[in-house]
Amino acid sequence: MSESHQPNNDYTRLIVDDKEIILVGTAHISQDSVDTVIRSIDEILPDAVCVELDEQRYQSLINTKGWESLNLKDVIKKRQIPFLLTNLALSSYQKRMGLQTGVKPGAELAAAAKKAEEMGMVVELVDRNIRTTLLRVWRKTGLWNKMKVIASLFGSLFEKQELDEEELAKLRESDTLSSMLDEMGKLLPSVKQILVDERDTYMAYHIRNAPGEKVLAVVGAAHLPGITRIIQGEEISPNTISDISVIPPKTTLSKAIPWLIPGIVIALFIGGFFFGNRDQLANAAAAWVLANGLFSALGAILALGHPLTVISAFIAAPITSLNPTIGAGFITAMVQTFVAAPTVRDMEHVSEDLATVKGWWKNRLARVMLVFLFSSIGSSIGTFVALGWLKELF
Repeated sequence: MSESHQPNNDYTRLIVDDKEIILVGTAHISQDSVDTVIRSIDEILPDAVCVELDEQRYQSLINTKGWESLNLKDVIKKRQIPFLLTNLALSSYQKRMGLQTGVKPGAELAAAAKKAEEMGMVVELVDRNIRTTLLRVWRKTGLWNKMKVIASLFGSLFEKQELDEEELAKLRESDTLSSMLDEMGKLLPSVKQILVDERDTYMAYHIRNAPGEKVLAVVGAAHLPGITRIIQGEEISPNTISDISVIPPKTTLSKAIPWLIPGIVIALFIGGFFFGNRDQLANAAAAWVLANGLFSALGAILALGHPLTVISAFIAAPITSLNPTIGAGFITAMVQTFVAAPTVRDMEHVSEDLATVKGWWKNRLARVMLVFLFSSIGSSIGTFVALGWLKELF
């Protein structure tokens, strides 16, 4: 049994069985949201405070020196650069808007956790692990929609949008946000389902099962309608939570694709040796090296990579293009890290630098990410160009 009423415009109050749940919807870069959260905790005095964070995001908010402890070489060795790059891009847009309002993205979530801890209340991190969410989006999305996601993600880096507290207040209106999410659902239904709907279910379950008779939950306003509806509905099965917490395995096709191009290239060379003009083999090898090397090196140059990084791109790309277990970007990123290692200043100011387009090239940590991305894209382009040349030669 559940019921709801709203005695205060700042929050929604629900009664589920014998538990009182108070939901506070916020904008993640709003000072007004920070003030509202602190005031709500003081007024309501809950037994537990739930926040829309996972452990990783929580640590990044409370540990202001977190970037300084980043071991970039380990990140590259473990091949986690794409994940780190996606995180940087995802946060860039919010950070840029946050600089306009003077509020760090997620400040109200950190304020809620800090206030609750100071008052001796239980703090519950109720959001799903961000890596799980991102990998579910990537592996459950088709190729065309993947391209849309990437275009939208990096297109946002170059958007300029001015927001003040008044406009942020409008964004906290549930009907406005609901219409925005509806549009997202029409454009990319699978992405909206994973980024919003699944997380609504995940958070609603953990909020509903938080300890204490009075629970206050601080969540982004975009999640408020969904979480409210789910909490008021039938109890969620733990099996449902387990299902949406699993990282889907790679599809057979996605496993096969990295081996497909090397297989085609090797087949072309073998076919050329036995059935074609053997004198052309040297030209074919040169075409493969030049196409891969030049385009990957051009990518490193566009990222303003160190000269040694550019050279490493030219050397590595023709080899890594035939080795599905490692890409040119991992080699160039490692070289860039060694020859132009991020400084303490880069680590300390990465959040501010990422909020501007210029900052992505100015900050050495971000530049390593750009070197990885651009040299990888260049190598991919070079591979397809080389395939065209090989077909002509054979």
